[in-house]
Amino acid sequence: MDADLEFALSLADDADALTLARFRAADLRVETKADLTPVTDADRAVERALRERVAAERPGEGVFGEEEGDAGAASSRARWIVDPIDGTRNFSRGIPVWATLLALERDGELVLGVVSAPALARRWWAARGTGAFANSERIGVSQVRTLADASVSCSEAHDLALLEPHVWHARGLGDFWQHVLVAEGSLDAAVDVALALWDRAALEPIVEEAGGSVGAVNGQFVTSNGLVHDAVAQCLNV
Repeated sequence: MDADLEFALSLADDADALTLARFRAADLRVETKADLTPVTDADRAVERALRERVAAERPGEGVFGEEEGDAGAASSRARWIVDPIDGTRNFSRGIPVWATLLALERDGELVLGVVSAPALARRWWAARGTGAFANSERIGVSQVRTLADASVSCSEAHDLALLEPHVWHARGLGDFWQHVLVAEGSLDAAVDVALALWDRAALEPIVEEAGGSVGAVNGQFVTSNGLVHDAVAQCLNV
């Protein structure tokens, strides 16, 4: 296994140990950040632990994370991009759909991604040129070619309303979950809001190595099997 990917998976192991210990904890601390989004003590503990490991074992590589920002990562040729818990609202309410998102960027290219959802007993990863995997099994996008046969997910009700009349099945699953389901072939497309780098960096290599497409439509983050991408974009561009 590639050394970078092996390190990324070990970081995910560390994150899982911390998040699972705090999931549904009676004393979980939840605060509201300046941008009005929630943050838990688990979010902060995971990012701090991963930063410390990168500093100790990968000198010269930076970390760009949701909770602590850049910390010198902008000047590094390699940086780890960390969302300690994607789906913090779910995590804080005891809903098991949340994950730690990790990506490695080298010279401006996202070379690998890991999405680890321990409460679902599921982990996805990909490194460029090696394919995409879920729990060690290779995954790939669907071969659905028309919107009339497509299953899609949207984070926003407005987008769901635009797509629902044209597709076979539409639901609002949200967060990382809808995009890794595209990579697995369970969904044919997923439409999100405009995402921060830490929200999307791990997803891009996974979806693309699974054979799918990643792109922006009106600033929104859209993943698909590639075959229905243009049709989804056309529906959103009304």
